[in-house]
Amino acid sequence: MILNKDVNELAVSGALEEERDVTEWMVAAENARERIDKYITESWEEEVSRSQVQLWISGGHVTVNGAPVKANYKLYEGDKVAVTVPEAEVTDLIAENIPLEVVYEDSDVIVVNKPRGMVVHPAVGHPSGTLVNALMYHCKDLSGINGEIRPGIVHRIDKDTSGLIMAAKNDASHASLAAQLKEHSVTRRYIAVVHGNLSHDKGTVDAPIGRDPHDRKLYVVTEKNSKRSVTHFTVMERFGDCTLLELQLETGRTHQIRVHMKFIGHPLVGDPIYGRSKGTTMTGQALHAAVLGFVHPSTGEYKEFSAPVPADMEEVLYTLRSK
Repeated sequence: MILNKDVNELAVSGALEEERDVTEWMVAAENARERIDKYITESWEEEVSRSQVQLWISGGHVTVNGAPVKANYKLYEGDKVAVTVPEAEVTDLIAENIPLEVVYEDSDVIVVNKPRGMVVHPAVGHPSGTLVNALMYHCKDLSGINGEIRPGIVHRIDKDTSGLIMAAKNDASHASLAAQLKEHSVTRRYIAVVHGNLSHDKGTVDAPIGRDPHDRKLYVVTEKNSKRSVTHFTVMERFGDCTLLELQLETGRTHQIRVHMKFIGHPLVGDPIYGRSKGTTMTGQALHAAVLGFVHPSTGEYKEFSAPVPADMEEVLYTLRSK
């Protein structure tokens, strides 16, 4: 079941190339005459402030058609925009002795089972108590490719999503894992409880995701400034008014599962933003990153790990099964 037309047919300004340090776009007609700082802020895969983008521009890290520009530069259709993220700086982050459930660890990579409620990396409003702070205390040796506020972090899961996440302990491992994510070869399977009774036992949501034009902190299915986003789902159990799903990510966009489930009319139980949080004892969405698999950066061996559904989500499932 394909729930949108082929994204290749869409006239969107998506990223043409994403390597370790450089991200590039080709400007579409719909973005002509838009300021370069606004364009990059809205096109960036992760949340980034406009002031940060302006710092990149003033520092010469942004070019258009190979030449540096000012923040007020107005784009033309066909412009090639390139952002070279500055090299990592010495971090002022504080290592914090926060307990971690380590599922796997060696000299190259660490896999942890993140609890619901823990932020992955420091940001405005969350300067400490994050997974990064905990990893810095536990590991002492994290990669620095992603810059000073995200050492070791290769991918993310939302604050109120529990489950498996990997971090790199050196730059070579970081590059390898990041390349696997880019190639969509990393196994990422999630368990979720959604509202409603799905009409299909299996399906695929193939619908591009971009920032909500009315609230840049949120994401929506849209053809404007979007990227191809693919989520596969399988029904595991039906409860009448709710359904237990296993979901596999083919791409890894911010809030992808939450946005896609809302898009097909089955938002996640407990999701305070994209769904309905009332009527559940959980704090946050009923979403758990249950399986994570990747090729080990040094040995070349495929490794796969799993983490059981946490107690709060099990309580929701018990209640549904008891009806």
